[in-house]
Amino acid sequence: LLDLRSISLDAVPASKQEALDMAVALMAKSGKIRDEEAYRREVYLREEESTTGVGGGIAIPHGKSSAVINTTPVIPNGVDFDSLDGEPVHLIFLIAAPNTKDNVHLDVLSKLSVLLMDEQFSEKLRRAKTAEEFLRIVDEADAEKPD
Repeated sequence: LLDLRSISLDAVPASKQEALDMAVALMAKSGKIRDEEAYRREVYLREEESTTGVGGGIAIPHGKSSAVINTTPVIPNGVDFDSLDGEPVHLIFLIAAPNTKDNVHLDVLSKLSVLLMDEQFSEKLRRAKTAEEFLRIVDEADAEKPD
């Protein structure tokens, strides 16, 4: 589901809103969504329900919309995300799913959550120097922990 064009290792958002906007823009730029504004609204609506800053420097914002084609992550440099633990977020995975009955975003969210519980995995992602390295780390972890 990941695409090199939708990974940013040098993003430095000043706020949660800017981080979300950057993630949505990356997704749009890489062809992952059909309607940037429609999807942005879905992401913001989800954040109004409760924060997706899950703690440990990780946020997993998500939204389900007919504007979606695929998923994307963005990595900011320590942004206040209203996380459950109050700590800044260093890894953001924006999960986007088409508005279908199969709820694919829940499968992606589940898999990603399992991978991110491994602190060594998360730390490797934080230290990645290139999008290619980041993607390789995810692919290797995914292969080690099949669905």
